[in-house]
Amino acid sequence: YYFLLEHRESSLHLTSRFADTPFMEKDLTIGQLAEAASVPTSTIRYYERAKLLKPSARSPSNYRLYSARDLDRLRFIRAAQATGFTLDDVKKLFRPAPCGSVQHLIEDRLEEVGARMKELRHLQKVLRAALAECRGHASTGRCKVVDDLSARAKRPR
Repeated sequence: YYFLLEHRESSLHLTSRFADTPFMEKDLTIGQLAEAASVPTSTIRYYERAKLLKPSARSPSNYRLYSARDLDRLRFIRAAQATGFTLDDVKKLFRPAPCGSVQHLIEDRLEEVGARMKELRHLQKVLRAALAECRGHASTGRCKVVDDLSARAKRPR
């Protein structure tokens, strides 16, 4: 299985191809779709509630049924998320998107990642200081960090 990202007339188009398709000759149940995409069924139901995915059909017993195209869509959602796109971004990516709008989405994600990295660097500094304090008071038999946290928890706000 692989994706082809094609650039046509200033737009990106995603096409998927199956390297091997023997099991896709019939519709898949939600469990089979989940297994084929390596996700829990709860993820598929969540994507349905978010209007990212919907069953292609229902069985006579009213079970959800999914096609190869649905599997493609599910894998696209997961690949986009792994790349850093939000589910709202994914909805936008499902429409043929001009490269400029995709670039704006990427720029937005980069800005968010930069802000998160700043927060994480601060957290790293705080944790290093706490570790140094712990090590400095290890001989007392009491953990200074836990004592400080306990004192802060008892202070009224």
